[in-house]
Amino acid sequence: MRLIQGIANFRRLYANSIDLNTKSYLSTTKRAFCRPSEHAKVVNTTITCSPFYCSNNLGSRSHSSRPEMEGIEHRVIKANGINMHVAEKGKGPVILFLHGFPELWYTWRHQITAFASLGYRALAPDLRGFGETEAPDDASTYTSLDVVGDLIALLDVVAADQDQVFVVGHDWGALIAWWLCMFRPDRVKALVNMSVAFNPRNPNMKPLEGLRALYGDDYYICRFQEPGVIEAEFREMGYERVLKGFFTYRDPLPLLIPKGKYFGQPDTPISLPSWFSEEDCKYYLSQYEKKGFTGALNYYRNINLNWQLTAPWTGSKIKVPVKFIVGDQDLTYNGPGIKDYLHKGGLKKNVPLLEQVVVMEGVAHFLQEENPDEVNKHIHDFFNKF
Repeated sequence: MRLIQGIANFRRLYANSIDLNTKSYLSTTKRAFCRPSEHAKVVNTTITCSPFYCSNNLGSRSHSSRPEMEGIEHRVIKANGINMHVAEKGKGPVILFLHGFPELWYTWRHQITAFASLGYRALAPDLRGFGETEAPDDASTYTSLDVVGDLIALLDVVAADQDQVFVVGHDWGALIAWWLCMFRPDRVKALVNMSVAFNPRNPNMKPLEGLRALYGDDYYICRFQEPGVIEAEFREMGYERVLKGFFTYRDPLPLLIPKGKYFGQPDTPISLPSWFSEEDCKYYLSQYEKKGFTGALNYYRNINLNWQLTAPWTGSKIKVPVKFIVGDQDLTYNGPGIKDYLHKGGLKKNVPLLEQVVVMEGVAHFLQEENPDEVNKHIHDFFNKF
């Protein structure tokens, strides 16, 4: 039973979201670890224009036709050996927003504008391999240590005046945020994480083998493993259909993608919800057409390597103040053992400074886009305490 629950929990970690009830706890922050020696710097890098902005060599770009894009600035930072694109707006305490798959900085467009108006400095990078951030060729350089290293180097430049920052994560961004808090709790003031709850490392189980045994070879994480295979299928299907398929997925069952049979019949149009427009899709499409999906998929291809690398943190707990949010229609909320883990003290045990777990009714995986006003209120109410 413990093995099955562990597999289910790990599945949630490396994919989509989860669900939770509302409970409340209070506590204080602990600090540990030393600062890294690596440095980052702003570099003069020309960025290609997208459908929503034009740029000069590095500086600000304005998304003139979209009210939620006004005033968002874009620059490229040399961080941890790669060029990272970051969108930012506002002045004040920093909030670092971390996206998931197949998202980009753009998934936080509603939050960036809202929190800039509330007196925060909102920062949303394209993570390693995504969007306009560099995508190293070596798949093994997309581990938890690499990505957290990117973020620390980025903060050393863009938030050099702040010892600690607020962090918000979703999907893979949530998992990365958990790692950031585990490896460098001294840099995080408080965390709001969405969709992917923290689970401790199970030293007796390699996650990929467990997922394959539980869900079969067509389970999407298993299908993402062999380099080049799913990329070719995505190209054949068409990136637009792939993106629409992921963003509109609302089935609570495990996501299976058997060859040629996922996201409906190829000639059947995918209807978009009100919160995800054709214009939104065009932005994502413009980015994935530039470099494909390989960088984004490499996160999934390091699941077992991450398990190896995090062995020294076996038994570690997350010791920063946390609020967790999830939609009740997210597929991972409905997986084996997940509701009990979230509602019967499992998450609280592993995240002792957990203050609240929120389940948003009628909301699926991409909650910060589907219901941004409610999500923004939850984030603001929590961070306002600090």
